Amino acid sequence: MTVRVYVPSTLAGLQVLQRDGELFPLGGTVFGVTPALREAYTSGDDEELAEAAMRQAARASLRLLAVDEPEPADGAEAEAEGDGAAPDPVRRVVITADVPAAKERPDLDDAVLKVTEPIRLKNVLAVHVDVSEAEAAVTRAAQVVDAADLGDEDAELAVGDAEDHDLAWYATQELPFLLELL
Repeated sequence: MTVRVYVPSTLAGLQVLQRDGELFPLGGTVFGVTPALREAYTSGDDEELAEAAMRQAARASLRLLAVDEPEPADGAEAEAEGDGAAPDPVRRVVITADVPAAKERPDLDDAVLKVTEPIRLKNVLAVHVDVSEAEAAVTRAAQVVDAADLGDEDAELAVGDAEDHDLAWYATQELPFLLELL
């Protein structure tokens, strides 16, 4: 039996997955449809619960982006340091995969799971990435996601603006082309 998980990541994480054939999520943290998530929703089918778990993974991707300290998306920082190349786009990434096992972590949140093995490319079902139109909102949200978690209303609005953008779906076979185009 396998467990369907939603892995928060970044474009750099996708590059590692493509290059190495596997990726270990930060702290082993992934998201999925857990009994606690089912209990938290009084209604909703499996598809709606999976969407809720994916939204939580996308929020976690914002936190990963925050660690990378994204630059303002207003064009003022259009050049990357050193070689004059454009910086990597700031996009949320969620990887959908089936894994052999995952342990519940209700102490963290309803949909949080922990894996002890890397996510292998052969087990990836799809990759979900923000489109270019979301980049400014995602950049801003990554800068303020911690403040939003602490209740700052303006920060919550900024995170909500990013979350209003749907992630685009890509088949695993499209991963090399996606990374090349970004």
